[in-house]
Amino acid sequence: IIFALQSGKGDLGVAGMTNTPERAQTVDFSINYVDTNQMIIVPEGSDITGPEGLAGKTIGVQESTTGDIVASDYEEQGSTIERYSKGNDAIQALKQGKVDCVIIDNEPAKAYVAANEGLTILETPWVEEDYAIGMKKGNTALLEAVNAAMTELKADGTFQAIVDRYITAD
Repeated sequence: IIFALQSGKGDLGVAGMTNTPERAQTVDFSINYVDTNQMIIVPEGSDITGPEGLAGKTIGVQESTTGDIVASDYEEQGSTIERYSKGNDAIQALKQGKVDCVIIDNEPAKAYVAANEGLTILETPWVEEDYAIGMKKGNTALLEAVNAAMTELKADGTFQAIVDRYITAD
């Protein structure tokens, strides 16, 4: 998404894009529209009970996501990171015993666990993050227009209705 924005192939990146200081060096972000968390999915009965249990484990992630970035920190502690192009592929690897856990956003985590018997989400949210709309750095007019529209949609409740409908595990 970031490359597409930088190269002009796209005007907006609206895909659960996490607003991070690193990414903000290369793209501009709108005001945040969703607060979320990275969660750890494990098989029921796993010995992993929290982030401290990830050292030395094989961690599944969707490549180039916040989960991927956060999991990379565990490589120094002997963990192996298995990167998949889709979150569902990481979940399938977990079900097949190829990885010990999956790190993924909260809402997809809930949907995957609901659809896959024998998996559970660890209770404690792990990494907090904010979703925002990304756009090419320096496009001030577009940034101002997007922020104005988002402010209006939040104020009248439209935005929350959209979030409730589309960012859910139900």
